Amino acid sequence: MQKLVKGIHQFQRDIFSGKQGLFQRLAEGQRPLALFITCSDSRIDPSLLTQAEPGELFILRNAGNIVPPHGMTCGGEAATIEYAVCVLEVRDIVICGHSHCGAMGGLLDRSQLEKLPAVADWLSYAEATHRIIAENYGHITEHEARLTATVEENVLVQLENLRTHPAVAAALARHAVNIHAWVYKFETGQVFSYRPDQQQYLPIEAE
Repeated sequence: MQKLVKGIHQFQRDIFSGKQGLFQRLAEGQRPLALFITCSDSRIDPSLLTQAEPGELFILRNAGNIVPPHGMTCGGEAATIEYAVCVLEVRDIVICGHSHCGAMGGLLDRSQLEKLPAVADWLSYAEATHRIIAENYGHITEHEARLTATVEENVLVQLENLRTHPAVAAALARHAVNIHAWVYKFETGQVFSYRPDQQQYLPIEAE
């Protein structure tokens, strides 16, 4: 905790003072560029990864970067998505998975979830991911490769779940928002974006 308190003092002394004008403008309202949906994993910092300034990202985080389909639960995810699209009018929505995801590891090996009933229940919203891997990736047996495939497929599954939300469906229909599937490999700093035309993830720098 002392490190966090020290960090607050350093922020106030070294960072806030140099960007006071920005923070004063933010006090008047926000107009973020994108809704960024990602995992709660402490190894991901969306603003650091994208070099976004305060006010540029509206961030939604949970275990496994999951988006429950519309109507499946009355939770913060649906409210956050609706607010981002209808009120903040974000132009882009990114769902970003990441390497070595513990939630996806639990999806592959459910014995890890025996004493985590809340996590197991939450991962039911990734059941389609589990089935896709079980029925279509039998040829991949090496653990890390199988986990990578799970992370990648899960982002695509959650992207389809995102489409079921009425605010998103309506915005997509009038071409008011774009949706993106990303995977961040934190050990190398690479970010891969899914290209529907090529049906594969490619490094963003190649786009």
